[in-house]
Amino acid sequence: MCMTKRCDGVTRRNFVRAGGLTAFGLGMTSLDQLQRATAASPHSSLSAKAKSCILIWLDGGASHLDTFDPKPLAPTEVRGPFDSINTTLPGIRISEHLPQMAKLMDQFALIRSVTSPFGVHNFAIQYLMTGYKPTPAIEYPTMASVVAHLRTNESVLPSNIAIPHLISRDSATIGNGFLPNATQAFSLGSDPGKAGYKVRDLDFYQGLDLSRLDRRRQIVNALNKFGEFQSRVDGPSDPDLERAYNVIASEEAKAAFDLTQESVKVRERYTIDPRANVSDSNNIGQQCLLARRLVERGVSFVTVNNTGWDNHLDLATYANRHPGDERSASHALVPGLDKALTALVGDLTDRGMLEETLVLVMTDFGRTPKINSTGGRDHWPNCFSVAMVGGGIKGGQVIGESDPMGEFVQNRPVSPGDLSSTIFTLLGIDPALELRTPDGRPIRVAPQESDVIKDLLA
Repeated sequence: MCMTKRCDGVTRRNFVRAGGLTAFGLGMTSLDQLQRATAASPHSSLSAKAKSCILIWLDGGASHLDTFDPKPLAPTEVRGPFDSINTTLPGIRISEHLPQMAKLMDQFALIRSVTSPFGVHNFAIQYLMTGYKPTPAIEYPTMASVVAHLRTNESVLPSNIAIPHLISRDSATIGNGFLPNATQAFSLGSDPGKAGYKVRDLDFYQGLDLSRLDRRRQIVNALNKFGEFQSRVDGPSDPDLERAYNVIASEEAKAAFDLTQESVKVRERYTIDPRANVSDSNNIGQQCLLARRLVERGVSFVTVNNTGWDNHLDLATYANRHPGDERSASHALVPGLDKALTALVGDLTDRGMLEETLVLVMTDFGRTPKINSTGGRDHWPNCFSVAMVGGGIKGGQVIGESDPMGEFVQNRPVSPGDLSSTIFTLLGIDPALELRTPDGRPIRVAPQESDVIKDLLA
């Protein structure tokens, strides 16, 4: 029997896709690749409080100077149009548009000395999301894919989910890398903060029902049992296929994506303007609410991909994304982040989940200290900020420092590799753990030269 094609010339992958079983990115991964990678990646024995991670990704490069690291004593052309406010940490100020976060700073840790050599989106995103500097020699998996690969998922939901997607500017390579396809992010394909939200691939294709889908699953399982597949599969079924089938067949799993099951009060908790229709509100709020629903149901890693932060032209968009729009308050960037992030922290706290859920706020890079001629800031990777809360971190602290202009790191530089080592450690994964590429090459989950930021560990 041909291993890659059926006798009629249809590939097994296309055969499965025709049956609607490639939902959630769970196509028929190379079993050889899957077995070799899995055999080389046992679970770490490290203890950790964080069972899951929510990464709030501010796509485009959010300005550190206008969010987490303002410079109120700098010249006007550096200080920018916004004021700063005190927080619950003495001497620590953040943007005036983050008043709720300022009240919760005793729970947060800010890293103000992240630094990278990459000032273009694609390389910067790869570095931040994988912890490895991009190279043409190998495609590294994102941290989310590594976590999905190493964590045992007790839920029928995918371990790695992106809201609404993980597509980023400049064709950044941010996928599963050399890991099995089952670890790649399932992108919803629809934004829960916008009208018409509907997750793709949750329903059967036209003409299919559960019984017909089950018959197709049995046929594919039979293919796996005979011929060359028999020696390569332990048992009668393919785990990816089984999981895809279980998701499609599970009403409970599909309900996890349904925000209408939350009360209006809860949905408005995440929304900056309660007068606005929730479907028209700043999308980051509803994205974060959905992220909470998913980790609550056992998803290991959720990425909230919030766009609009690449402000080369006008910093006013940070406070109001659509000036002149009567509902513009509901579209605000920094105020929307403030509302959504603190609502998420409060919601996780109320549900007893904050200590086991690591929440990260990260971005491509910072922005230039000096405002440009069009009233915006340009790309600046030399110094920027990351915020963390929950997941067993030690809150109420600021790590590292930028210089008085926010231009360069003044002390304690932190690389994206250091961040990845720390994040893996908080999630109970040894940064030195080695995975294997399909050709047998050992790759650490975090770079050899990276260091864990031990001050963050509670």
